[in-house]
Amino acid sequence: MCYDIVVIGAGPGGLTAGIYARSRMMSTLILEAGCVGGQLTSLYPEKGIHNYPGFETVQARKLSDRLYAQAESMGCEIREREKVIDINDGNEELLVVTGKGTYRAGSVIVAIGMGSFRPKKMGCLGEEEYAGKGVTYILPVKEELVGRKVIMFGGGNSAIEMAMIADSVTDTTIVHRRSEFRADEANVTSLGNSGIKTVMNANAISFNGKDSLSSVTLDQDGRIFDIPADLAVVNIGTDSDLTDLKNWGIDLTPEGLVRVNFDMATNRNGIFACGDVVSYPGKYKQIITACGEAATAVVSSYKFVKKPYWA
Repeated sequence: MCYDIVVIGAGPGGLTAGIYARSRMMSTLILEAGCVGGQLTSLYPEKGIHNYPGFETVQARKLSDRLYAQAESMGCEIREREKVIDINDGNEELLVVTGKGTYRAGSVIVAIGMGSFRPKKMGCLGEEEYAGKGVTYILPVKEELVGRKVIMFGGGNSAIEMAMIADSVTDTTIVHRRSEFRADEANVTSLGNSGIKTVMNANAISFNGKDSLSSVTLDQDGRIFDIPADLAVVNIGTDSDLTDLKNWGIDLTPEGLVRVNFDMATNRNGIFACGDVVSYPGKYKQIITACGEAATAVVSSYKFVKKPYWA
């Protein structure tokens, strides 16, 4: 079988591509190296998302579940834990090679987000020792936060939003190494109106405890002090691995992201891209951006495969 579209990646962009492809009645296979959801489920499943149209607030995991269910209901074939190794040219088709087989495709949409990613670490004393014993990189479910002293490290939207979740059930402090947050103004305003304690211009020196975390030592402009904590959530970004792209013959920016035209086309015929993996002037990385790019990529793919008279 030759699929009209093979989508690589099942985050919001990839799932949206699948939904739009099926609305065009294109046979669609979505391949995901890990689990469906991308960063929504891997990094911040409990986070509340406040800027996705149609939802005042939606939990990241629930948004992923809705996109997954819609893609499946429309007839997308979705395969998890199947990593794409290569994309080869065939006879008027593309051959998508994974560790489990080779798939024939009329077109391909690359929607791998930031590729294989892992949370960045603080790099301070005790971080490795107390990992899983009070130091974590993903916010636990709210039920596990009750009665705990939580410290959140980070200054972006995710850090603030997760701190707000924790603050709804327990004592919470957010620590940022700069004097200003880089998050959206609405989130910063909500933080200021909450009961969350903020410690600015501060860096962690060490995570402390015996069998588990009991405190964190901070350096704030030369002042050294401890904050009691039995849960430290580190949310200072991710390290990504996009080396696979180099093997696929796709033109990349110096940062290793995919160059695309206005129609989300790459330098390779029949291969399009969308989401965080894509770079162009003015790019703003948001879930809704990835979804919009996915719709454009599908229309371009449709024109490439079906060659309608109006294209």
